[in-house]
Amino acid sequence: MAEHQLHRAQWSIFHCLSNNGPATLVELSHYLYVEKPTVTRTINRLEELGYVEQVPSNDKREKRIQLTELGKKVYTDVRVTIDQFENDILNGISEQEQLETIRIMGIIRDHIIK
Repeated sequence: MAEHQLHRAQWSIFHCLSNNGPATLVELSHYLYVEKPTVTRTINRLEELGYVEQVPSNDKREKRIQLTELGKKVYTDVRVTIDQFENDILNGISEQEQLETIRIMGIIRDHIIK
């Protein structure tokens, strides 16, 4: 991700926008479990890099964000690297074990949120 000047929080926004489409800053903050000012700073940086852009919204108080064409290309490029990394680190762990781990991590996340 470093070659694209991205860190984990920025990648999480890429992932959300790529999989769920345009989102507001509030929706992104809920998705990431962080405060809105944190998302605002991250989005500002991604805008500077040309990876995201604002799209018109019915509510002028609302800032709706989507990936630009460059952002979509970067997402695809980085996704290839991440997929390879995930395949390497999960080598030898069965699909059933991976699914169980995901299930348990979801429970842990829910407990943290409470």
